[in-house]
Amino acid sequence: MAAPKLFRLKAEVAPASSGPRASVLPFARIRVDTGVFHLDQLYDYQIPEKLSDVIQIGVRVQLPFGNRETEGIVVERVSTPERAGELKSITKVLSAVPIATSQSLRLIDTVSDHFGCNPWDVIRSAIPPRVASVDKNFNVNELPRLKIGKFFAEFQTLAPYIEAHDQITKLVVNNYSAGSVLVIAPDEKDVNRIIDALNSSGLQILKLTAAMPREERYRNYLQAMHSDKAIVVGTRSAIFAPINNLSTIIIHKESSIDHYEIRSPGWNTRTVGLIRAKSESLKLVLTGFSPSIEVSQLIDQREIKYLNSKETVNVKAFTPADGSLLPGRIFSEIKKALELGPVLFIAPRKGYGNALLCSHCRNVALCDCGGRLSVAAKLKAPSCVHCGKVFQGWKCSFCNRDKQYLAGRGIERAAEEISRAFPKFPVVISAGDVIKDRIDHKSALVLATSGAQPQVEGGYAAVVILDGMRFFAHTDLRTQERARELFFETSSMISPKGAVLLVIDDSHPIVSAIARWNVAPLLKRELSERAELHLPPLVFSTVLVMDQSIGIQIANGLKKAVADGRIPQSCTIYGPTEISKGQVKIVLHADYKDANALTDVVHELQRRRSIAKKELFTLRVEPYSL
Repeated sequence: MAAPKLFRLKAEVAPASSGPRASVLPFARIRVDTGVFHLDQLYDYQIPEKLSDVIQIGVRVQLPFGNRETEGIVVERVSTPERAGELKSITKVLSAVPIATSQSLRLIDTVSDHFGCNPWDVIRSAIPPRVASVDKNFNVNELPRLKIGKFFAEFQTLAPYIEAHDQITKLVVNNYSAGSVLVIAPDEKDVNRIIDALNSSGLQILKLTAAMPREERYRNYLQAMHSDKAIVVGTRSAIFAPINNLSTIIIHKESSIDHYEIRSPGWNTRTVGLIRAKSESLKLVLTGFSPSIEVSQLIDQREIKYLNSKETVNVKAFTPADGSLLPGRIFSEIKKALELGPVLFIAPRKGYGNALLCSHCRNVALCDCGGRLSVAAKLKAPSCVHCGKVFQGWKCSFCNRDKQYLAGRGIERAAEEISRAFPKFPVVISAGDVIKDRIDHKSALVLATSGAQPQVEGGYAAVVILDGMRFFAHTDLRTQERARELFFETSSMISPKGAVLLVIDDSHPIVSAIARWNVAPLLKRELSERAELHLPPLVFSTVLVMDQSIGIQIANGLKKAVADGRIPQSCTIYGPTEISKGQVKIVLHADYKDANALTDVVHELQRRRSIAKKELFTLRVEPYSL
């Protein structure tokens, strides 16, 4: 029989001693990446003497939390901790280069309070990931942060006939004398155009976008902190960048959906910009062709100054008839414009045919599963948008005829019809995966979808917006806002002698608004309608998205909390409403005087679910869409 092996006890290894405590301000208050929603407070740690010289506000450190090591950012050094007893020590300094300032850390805390989230959720957006090689080559020279001027906010309407990015360049140069300037654009394309326009100025320009290589982005982020004076151009996360000597923030196309963070907690650059400008005494300039409905309300309340470009634009409206793409009287206007240069056509949809009808009885073509039929390309058989079934030799189920009518023309079908109407001119399509940034100034038929309009030197001879009412026909609350921005932005692309041709009823208010280049009457009208219907931004809104199984329970709990006075009495609860398979939403509206109280209640509800280890809701405060 084999001799038994000796029983071996498992040894517990104690952590290495961190050494004596720092003699001056020996404790650090740290924002810790806990990974747990409800553990969102600051934590106190001892500072070892050996690390005392490099630990300052904004430095990344490694520290023990629970049974693991994690990352934190130093918020403050103090002489006395808030909690009695023996404190854990900071393990090591990850980088001696500060990546935040006291101002930027306060901004992160304020934004997390406003949007009801854990501050580290904001930090993930606000501070780019560390790159060790950049830290090693970066010389730490903390510069004094100068206080510039006082808070001032304005909205500047962009003018027609001049490229928007050239107008932003002029704004930047005019404000650069007061200090550093931060420009936030909705996407990478706009950032690159603004930087290209600024390159001729000879000023120092730093780019900050999530699409940049990590090393370059992190280097530019640190450079912005330590430059005496700079121009920083970036996408939405750059709104948090701690820029030395900052005096002005410019938010370009502030109504764009791209200014809203997709991930939790769904903050937006307009709100963060207003919070930052007020707390740091900065000038905030919002730009666009038409302000968002939130900015419109602030203009109406005289909290933001409204500056409008006094221009007149040649606009002609053509009422559509019999479902034709181009009304009869518009042809002569397009022919005259083509003699002078390119003509831009804006189509409401991409693809070929988005809705198939019977040409005889006008009944909608449906699949056996209930889905609508669409046509993907010329000469292709209709197919179901839901199950994908193809209908070779389709016939109407009502009248048994086979003649098709495409009610929802896509841009490809529109290109076919327009090229047949004007056969001598080349066709350029900018949509989907093939988007043209710029084209030559020569006679051509240019078709584009919203957001894909190519730039052209000198402007278009004419701009034609096809099926204009389609842009106003969507169901969500932002439809009017998006349509206004699109109509004005596209109309601005004409040459000074060009014309805007709208396929829309001539009584529509958008026609006169573009002619006078004044969107104010449309804004006042929509604000009035929303006030009557008790809709945002006249009321504060919050949306909770959750599993369908708990929707009714949560809604009843919220209603009881209102009845008991634990939620402000002005709060109105809508839902639960099904939004997708297995998910529902609950919408909360309240008066703005109760906004903070409602956010606190919803935040506390999330915290309690986190403590109970239940699945968290998706929470959106003042969302882009309800």
